[in-house]
Amino acid sequence: MRKVRGCKVLGWRWRDNPLRRRSDVLEAWIVLAAWTFAAVVAALAGILGAQLSARAAERDRADHRPVTAVLVRILPGGAPDAVSGVRYDRALATVRWRDGSGTDRTGTMEVTPTSRAGTRLQAWTDGHGRLLSKPVGPAEATTRAVLAGTGAALTAGLLALAGGQLVRLRVERRATEAWGPEWERIDGRWGHTTG
Repeated sequence: MRKVRGCKVLGWRWRDNPLRRRSDVLEAWIVLAAWTFAAVVAALAGILGAQLSARAAERDRADHRPVTAVLVRILPGGAPDAVSGVRYDRALATVRWRDGSGTDRTGTMEVTPTSRAGTRLQAWTDGHGRLLSKPVGPAEATTRAVLAGTGAALTAGLLALAGGQLVRLRVERRATEAWGPEWERIDGRWGHTTG
C-alpha cells in the first residue's frame, strides 16, 4: 500500500510504533475526549439556550395586555421631513387610553407618520398601565430561540475545544521538555554535543 505524502493516517497515535511515546497516546485520548465533551456540552447548551429564549418570549407575551388607544398628536420631529425629503416609516406620537381600572392615561408610542389625531390604535400595556412595545410574535420568538440555541451551542463547544487544546498543549510541552535529557544522553554516545 502506497503512502501519500502530506496525508495523516487516521488513528496513527494508537497504532503500535517503536517511535510512539506515551504522550502521543495521551494526546490522542485528550483530543478524543475534548471533541466528545464539546459535542455533548454544545448540544446541552444549545437546548438550554433555546428553551430560555422561548420562555422569555412567553413571559413577554404574557405580560402584554392589548388596549385601544386614541392618537392625540404626532410629536415634533416624528413626521416625515419635508425639507430633506427623508421619509420615516415610524413616528413618535402621544396617545391616550383607559387602563383596566378605568383611569385615563397618556403615553408615547410609535405610529405610522400618516396617522391623524383621533385614529384608534392597538397599544400594549403591562399590569400597571404603562405602555410597552408590541410583543414578539411566534415566528420572531422561534427565530430568536434558534439563534440563542445556536449561539450557546457554538460558544460552549468552542470553549470546551479550547480547554482540550490547552490540556493537549501542556502534555506536548512536557513531552518535549522530557526529550532534553534523552537527547543529551544519546548525543553523548555519538560524541557530539547539542549546545
